[in-house]
Amino acid sequence: MHCETADCVLSLVARRGPDETICPSEVARAIHPVDWRDHLEDVRQATAKLAACGKVVVLQRGQVVDPVAAKGPIRIGLPRR
Repeated sequence: MHCETADCVLSLVARRGPDETICPSEVARAIHPVDWRDHLEDVRQATAKLAACGKVVVLQRGQVVDPVAAKGPIRIGLPRR
């Protein structure tokens, strides 16, 4: 996992708080402002690894989904405690 990407995911979701989510594009734009679209897959991969460790959850239409199997837009949030 690319540490900068994972750190950015964790930083942004923590800043957003437990009741809100972030879009993968926010992470990509924060790290790569010019060519962020080229890095969306990197963000999704880092997010999947963070989700596997229980550090984040991945959602579609407000429901937790498997980040590896998810197709289409996703949101990233903090796990509910």
